[in-house]
Amino acid sequence: MKSSAVEIISDCFIEPELVSEEAKKPIYLSPWDLAMMSTHYIQKGILYPKPKHQHFNITTFMDNLKDSLSATLTHFHPLAARLATLKQPNPPSFTIFINPENSPGARFIHAAVNLTVDDIVAPTDVPMIVHLFFDHQKAISHDGHKLPLLSVQVTELIDGIFIACSANHMVVDGSSFWHFFNSWSEVFKSKRGNEHFVSISRPPVIQRWIPSGCDSILTLPFTHEDQFIDRPNPPELRDRIFHFSSDSLSKLKSKVNLECNTTKISRLQSLSALVWRCVTRARGLPRARETSCKMAADNRMRLSPPLPETYFGNSLHSIKTTTTAGELLERSIGWVAWRLHQAVTNHSDKMIKEFVDCWLKSPLVYTSRFFDANCIHIGGSPIFDMYGNKFGLGEGSAVLSGCANKFDGKVTVYPGRDGAGSMDLEICLLPENMVALESDKEFMSVITC
Repeated sequence: MKSSAVEIISDCFIEPELVSEEAKKPIYLSPWDLAMMSTHYIQKGILYPKPKHQHFNITTFMDNLKDSLSATLTHFHPLAARLATLKQPNPPSFTIFINPENSPGARFIHAAVNLTVDDIVAPTDVPMIVHLFFDHQKAISHDGHKLPLLSVQVTELIDGIFIACSANHMVVDGSSFWHFFNSWSEVFKSKRGNEHFVSISRPPVIQRWIPSGCDSILTLPFTHEDQFIDRPNPPELRDRIFHFSSDSLSKLKSKVNLECNTTKISRLQSLSALVWRCVTRARGLPRARETSCKMAADNRMRLSPPLPETYFGNSLHSIKTTTTAGELLERSIGWVAWRLHQAVTNHSDKMIKEFVDCWLKSPLVYTSRFFDANCIHIGGSPIFDMYGNKFGLGEGSAVLSGCANKFDGKVTVYPGRDGAGSMDLEICLLPENMVALESDKEFMSVITC
């Protein structure tokens, strides 16, 4: 790849077009939000080919992006705020909340790079330059006291445009992130002229979920930030996206269900079982060594009563399945997939509320120590609408992520660009383990390319 640097052309802040009285009030966070203090910002973006017709003007396009972002922030106003903390000395405690006061809004960066779309999508591994297409490099969510809770960077390539968002993980989870992204694309399409308000098809529910029976303002029994601040420093990793066709996934699903004499195991559970087995084999773990697969699960529909699908905030739980490396590799893939299926099925309202009750008694913040060296962690979802975000550019060429929240064994699921039930997996591994995975016959027999 040609050597190239990312040049910043302009940098500004975008405020909501309209600010309601409700948007002027502080927002107190849920246990799921507060647990994310030491996680990186969520960084996801979409690469588009640049329109070839003569009517396309980059200046006009940027102005339209800014105008539609401002209109979208009217609905998603927490993203235009900052975090704030109230400290109490006796007993020592922290109260962290979203503060709409004295914030310049969301950041908007226009950048350029002397690369083509093929320079980004053709290499086997995701090029490191992609990390520079995102703002907030290595920032953790607690940094949202000083940094914008949302930063958009739009990078011009020679023949493409990359629209990237970095969003604070205390404010959004993956579902909320793509809800905002989808709404921004919708507003971009519908906004005309100088309307002061543009409605959206799926307004977010901003009010945070607080467990019944406890105070509406949660406090953390810490005496100093050092007790919960952790800045991950992962080793050098290889980052590669693998493509799985709908046909390939159907065959895998049929195989694991047949082995278990059931029809209940999903495509994603089947694929997760495959990845867990093959990554464990690539790592060469001893037979007796414990290994786990953690799958990010959305709690919204599992709670009773359920949260709205448009609940804007974190509602995540990591479902953990554990076994030994020997059992994982010696048993059938159907056995592995069934274990994952059972873990997902058993993740109920009762289990969620038991976890929250434990958290309230002893609050924890997710740090790097929660991700052991022998696990894989599967996040993202094939049901998020990513390629439906067009911004007048047509369908994107790829969905890519920044350097945030990456470690050895991190797996992110995307819908496949081909649609029809296809999936893409972004897998991050130590270089020697990635080489072994690329030579794994069981794994490579299922991928499309």
